[in-house]
Amino acid sequence: MNILLIGSGGREHAILKAIENDDRIEKIYAIPGNGAMVERCECIPEIKATDIDKIVEFAKNHPIDFAIVAPDDPLALGLVDQLEKIGIKSFGPNKDAAQIEASKAFAKDLMKKYNIPTAKFKTFDNKDEAIAYIEEEGAPIVIKADGLALGKGVTVATTIEEAKEAVIEAMENKKFGEAGNTVVIEEYLSGPEVSVLSFTDGKTIVPMISSMDHKRAFDNDEGPNTGGMGTIAPNVFYTDEIAQECMDQIFLPTINAMTQEGKPFKGCLYFGLMLTADGPKVIEYNCRFGDPETQVVLPLLESNLLDIMLSVANEELENQSVKFSDDKACCVVLASEGYPVNYDSGFEITLPETKENEYIYIAGAKEEDGKLITNGGRVLGAVAVAPTLKKAIDKAYELSDKIDFENAYKRSDIGKKALEKESKLNG
Repeated sequence: MNILLIGSGGREHAILKAIENDDRIEKIYAIPGNGAMVERCECIPEIKATDIDKIVEFAKNHPIDFAIVAPDDPLALGLVDQLEKIGIKSFGPNKDAAQIEASKAFAKDLMKKYNIPTAKFKTFDNKDEAIAYIEEEGAPIVIKADGLALGKGVTVATTIEEAKEAVIEAMENKKFGEAGNTVVIEEYLSGPEVSVLSFTDGKTIVPMISSMDHKRAFDNDEGPNTGGMGTIAPNVFYTDEIAQECMDQIFLPTINAMTQEGKPFKGCLYFGLMLTADGPKVIEYNCRFGDPETQVVLPLLESNLLDIMLSVANEELENQSVKFSDDKACCVVLASEGYPVNYDSGFEITLPETKENEYIYIAGAKEEDGKLITNGGRVLGAVAVAPTLKKAIDKAYELSDKIDFENAYKRSDIGKKALEKESKLNG
């Protein structure tokens, strides 16, 4: 069996490591892949993940049996549709279903129509009307670019001026390109955040183990939003009771709503949740595995990932076993200092040997003359699995301390809030 894996980040590296030892796989191709993935598969760096025509042409000319489309952009551009047209089954939603992430306005309208709990909101394609609404509502308030913006299109504004500036940046200055032509303005919600990835074939939905992302660039959740500076799993704030409430009021209703709308969702559906005083509410949907949530969730998966993905593509998920370990996991992201604004790349990375239950997932790096060189804002994730959350966090930081590259930066408080909550629960 030959696999085509689309993407180049830490998420894709984690997926690769989860399937690479499957005896059924003869060869894995990665488009474009990254500097660490070349050890395990054939990378095609000359083709971009968003170049749908070239990917389809490559797939036609190579013996591909199954494709895994991991990033949001190619999903939103309809890569799964195009691959399936030439007879290649794929893991990931088609273009219509990917709208649930590709358009914040679509997602919010869906939730409103089907009574799925979320923040109060209004959508604008006129800058002046958006600013007038902000003045009327006050702050704190949340501004979201409607389209895909690499996880950076959301501003949690603490002042009216900050909110207005976010609208001007998105709609007038085109900070996010076409993605900011429309903005969604939401009420500010407070409470612990939870990420829940789920496998779904459009009929059955199986949530994965919960996780907690740390999106702000600096300690104590300060600084600009990033794609994610670290994660822990499971999320201690996400109790069995809350999980059942989410299944009944959010997960199943979302899957059923998409089917009702004629856009059945098959693949990995990510639920970004806020546990408010009024119950769990949806902050956002993603139409794919989260990054860096994948890096802590997949090491805890005990079932065969390829089997699960095939069962999703074949709409047979109800017959598939999906089991997770009782262990805990932590991912500490090492970024280039200055990320997500301005940063330098091109520095050699020195990596240690990993022990059992340790993983290094490379995100922004390329290979040059046999060396691994930094090539992005988020460079890699140091991951550890252990019987307790405290041990997992300690081990992940120990591993991260052994990794070296110039201008490396990491937060020092990944999992801190979770440990504090755990301590309170244990008296």
